[in-house]
Amino acid sequence: MRAVVQRVKKAAVHVDSEVVGSIGSGFVVFLGVGQDDTAADAHYLADKIAGLRILGDAHGRMNESLRDQDAEALVISQFTLYGDCRRGRRPSFSSAAPPDTAETLYSKFTQRLSSQGIYTATGVFQAHMQVELVNDGPVTMLLESKGAF
Repeated sequence: MRAVVQRVKKAAVHVDSEVVGSIGSGFVVFLGVGQDDTAADAHYLADKIAGLRILGDAHGRMNESLRDQDAEALVISQFTLYGDCRRGRRPSFSSAAPPDTAETLYSKFTQRLSSQGIYTATGVFQAHMQVELVNDGPVTMLLESKGAF
């Protein structure tokens, strides 16, 4: 699994001009699921992100997590994180999990995050979405359950 985590002041996701998920301060997580990913990957990455200390503490240092601040998460499925652009001009998505597997693992990820007391909003799986967010910092982290980053 791959995740792009952005620290935000607020964020919302729209489908057909309707807000389907929104948060105040916290993280927007763009989540991609690979062919070889399992529930263990979803749990590992959810736990890692829940404890990721990139929120500012009382002194302004990146030292607190979503759990520490009761911050929120907006999780957006994004198979394009598995786009391979090494050959030609058109990305190959052959490393991305098939939709049914990806949706199951995406759900496991969001449930795991939620089970840790983190308010977790989502987009709509496989929908065309518009995401609006206000970056805080900006702070952006790349994470992978298999350790490539």
